[in-house]
Amino acid sequence: MYDVKSAVYLFLALTLCFNGCTLAPEYTRPPAPVPAEWPGDPADRQVPPGEEASLAAAEMPWQEFFQDDNLRRVIGEALANNRDLRIAALNVELARALYGIQRAELYPPVYAAAVGGKQGLSRDLVEPGRPRTSEQYSASLAVFSWEIDFFGRLRSLSDRAREEYFASRQARRSAQILLVSALAEAYLALAADRENLSLAESTLVAQEETFQMVQRQFRSGVVSELQLRQAESQMEAARQAVAGYRQQVAQDENALTFLTGGNPPAPELLPAALDGVRPPKEIFAGASSEVLLHRPDVLQAEALLKAQNADIGAARAAFFPRLTLTTALGTASDELHRLFDPHTGVWNYVPQAVLPVFDARVWSALRATKVKAKIALAEYEKAIQNAFRETVDVLAVRGAIREQLAAQEALVNALSEVQRLSRQRYEKGLDSYLTVLDAERSLFAARQALTRLRLAELLSRVRLYAVLGGGGEPGLAGDEN
Repeated sequence: MYDVKSAVYLFLALTLCFNGCTLAPEYTRPPAPVPAEWPGDPADRQVPPGEEASLAAAEMPWQEFFQDDNLRRVIGEALANNRDLRIAALNVELARALYGIQRAELYPPVYAAAVGGKQGLSRDLVEPGRPRTSEQYSASLAVFSWEIDFFGRLRSLSDRAREEYFASRQARRSAQILLVSALAEAYLALAADRENLSLAESTLVAQEETFQMVQRQFRSGVVSELQLRQAESQMEAARQAVAGYRQQVAQDENALTFLTGGNPPAPELLPAALDGVRPPKEIFAGASSEVLLHRPDVLQAEALLKAQNADIGAARAAFFPRLTLTTALGTASDELHRLFDPHTGVWNYVPQAVLPVFDARVWSALRATKVKAKIALAEYEKAIQNAFRETVDVLAVRGAIREQLAAQEALVNALSEVQRLSRQRYEKGLDSYLTVLDAERSLFAARQALTRLRLAELLSRVRLYAVLGGGGEPGLAGDEN
């Protein structure tokens, strides 16, 4: 029968380990170093009357926010093939494995060992009548140098690894949000540039026809060479705009190819114009800036702050004795067939305590961990301030974009009438071609500006969704806290 006292000692050691304290400071979330409410008119941040309030951006799946089927398919390809996102996901797996290694330090590693052998001795070393050959066999379960976590050093290190794992998960969410928003912006920019290219091509065709007409009039002596050169300059300007937009469209397509992982999206998935893209949902920031605490970059900074807080506990525990235990429990015999017979049991345990008497490194290590915690706090506050600045910038755009769009649409309508009337007066000989030239130039520029404003309005929706934490994996926002 095995010694009962040793089993009791081992049980007490296990109990003390699993219920060990920790010397880490109690964590409390620092106050946010930004205003509690957004600047400007609070009414602009609320859901307008008659519109249904949607989910918070951080909890709204991107499949719900983006309503265009082709855009959703392109985003799905990017999430499956983008290398930056793949690296972020692998970093999560790495952090999880490292956390598992550190957490396992809390539990005793148990090894099984079996030894058997024979030994032949010299006749001079053996008393007469005794056998010269000896045998010994043993089997045991052993724990080799297991640290008993009386003062929470291992527990603090495990907490730090856990928070670093949580930080890596939030870093992956940030990478996904960045990818989704960047791809949506590139997709919408391609739609706008293709629309402007179509406008420039149609303008070029019209300018070529006008130039040919003016050229015939010049040959007939009806108009001067100045008017001919003015028509030619307008035509060449339209040609230059076509070349510029073709270059921009090619660059937009290259950006989409890179974001989707190197494979160009199918041509039928790419937009021909902004009118052909179903706009994303319109979301609202609400009145409180507390929503920023659920952004993944803020949660990542907070997790790293918690990790440094736990590191202080490990540094404090280094001042106390470090207790380790080596123990084994098994059986031994001089004959293999009697190895598991009664009365062959063996056991041993060797506790060891080490107390730092003079080691200046532990003091320096404690000071270093406290400084790192202050750095992590500053980085956490900086993340909140950066999130606040990004959000108010987008809100400033959202607050003015509708009024600008309405004014620009009215301007385009007015300039369309000006261009029509000026051409009629020119054809009737009532006005010079310079009036037509100015009207067409102004109309072309106004239409380009209108496309840019429509693009800016759609991009502001995408950016507001992203800066409020939308586009990552719903359900991970704040689940570690």
